[in-house]
Amino acid sequence: MASFTFVYVLREREVPRPRTYVGWSTDVEARLATHNSGKGAKTTRGRQWDLVYVERFRTFGEAMSREWHLKRDRKLRKMLAGGA
Repeated sequence: MASFTFVYVLREREVPRPRTYVGWSTDVEARLATHNSGKGAKTTRGRQWDLVYVERFRTFGEAMSREWHLKRDRKLRKMLAGGA
């Protein structure tokens, strides 16, 4: 059975100027639950998040490369956050 790695973008829920967060996981739904429970990454604690974007990769290396690029793609993250 093939195992995949996912890169995802979260958007902060119910705030006027939502933040975004880019991460990776092999189980996106479980990772989202972790972030929303306050046990996720330091920058996500104390906030509620919605999953707004996911990509699937066959290898960990491909996922890490894509995560690096998404973290620097301010235009895409602003669009996913609901900005112009």
